[in-house]
Amino acid sequence: MAEDKSQPVPEKGSQARWDPEWVARVLPLLKTIAKVYFRSEVRGMDKVPDGGVLLVSNHSGGMVAYDVPLIAVAFADEFGADRPLCTLAHDLVFLGAGDTIFGKFGFLRAHPRNAVAALREGMATLVFPGGVWDAMRPTSASAKINFNGQQGYVRTAIIAGVPIVPIVTIGGQETQLFLNDGAGLAKLLRLDKLIRATRAPLTFGFPFGLTLGMPPNVPLPSKMVTQVLDPIDITAEFGEDPDIDAVDEEIRSRMQAALDELDRDRRFPIIG
Repeated sequence: MAEDKSQPVPEKGSQARWDPEWVARVLPLLKTIAKVYFRSEVRGMDKVPDGGVLLVSNHSGGMVAYDVPLIAVAFADEFGADRPLCTLAHDLVFLGAGDTIFGKFGFLRAHPRNAVAALREGMATLVFPGGVWDAMRPTSASAKINFNGQQGYVRTAIIAGVPIVPIVTIGGQETQLFLNDGAGLAKLLRLDKLIRATRAPLTFGFPFGLTLGMPPNVPLPSKMVTQVLDPIDITAEFGEDPDIDAVDEEIRSRMQAALDELDRDRRFPIIG
């Protein structure tokens, strides 16, 4: 979420891109995938307050991370399809027709000014601070919170004057097997410069077996469990001039504790 001056001009009018009729039409399909295929269980969505709020989540699932639609389905179930939910996403999402399709779902390029604008419009906004680094982590580290040092989400919440609601999900790194972190290969291939990808892990799945993420394997039907934590009012908890490092550390600590609990309750991989 750190500001990158090479990014495109920030979008304006976030709510104008979001299309509630389009969302309502597609939600039944997303709900079937979430509830039937992934057996998604989302707890605590009622904790999300009204108005602008920054939902901060870990990211799981590789190139096609399914935690996004699972959270979106639970959000719509709780608040109705007419409450907007923005999602900050990687530039690759907006290539070609993706800009129109995902724009209707409230997706925005992951730029701090886009996030602040959406939050000030009163929109719930979902961010994954760990981004690709998090989504491509090894399956052996599936129960670890690692934002790779990204703290921009804290500054965004402070600037916009909104609370942070942490969210954790387990099960996404079991939709295929991530064998390593791929950080060295990504650097060697200069993927960080070309497509802002910091990892290129070796993965194993169906039907293509061993790949570097492309072509993408069909995700295994791993049971995914999501826990929404209590809102955090940064000013109330950390004062008028909060220490960014301290806020980030505390948020990650709470998320790690919640993820540890989900991990302890998980009996078997994929089955849940």
